[in-house]
Amino acid sequence: MPESNIALLQGSLDLLVLKTLSWQPMHGFGIARWIQRLTDDALQVEEGSLYPALYRLENRGLVKAEWGLTENNRRAKYYRLTRAGRRAVGEEAASWRRYVEAVELILQVS
Repeated sequence: MPESNIALLQGSLDLLVLKTLSWQPMHGFGIARWIQRLTDDALQVEEGSLYPALYRLENRGLVKAEWGLTENNRRAKYYRLTRAGRRAVGEEAASWRRYVEAVELILQVS
């Protein structure tokens, strides 16, 4: 499977978005580009997945959205972590690591 076709597992996108926003507030396109650049194009977040994830996180009180201007003077919604969102980054990262360890145990069985 080519790296650019790696599918995001359910639940992983929320964690990736939260972690991305832990660096600074960003608009949706900026979040997608940051993830793509950081993973050397292995993960490409499509709008059809990103915006539902952002709305889900906003409904959970983990991110807050405010209108602002992009570098190109275009209006865009900027998302930032709330206090609850900052806590959730650590909790969800720990949960994800446990999941990865469990899958690795299964993969090691010969």
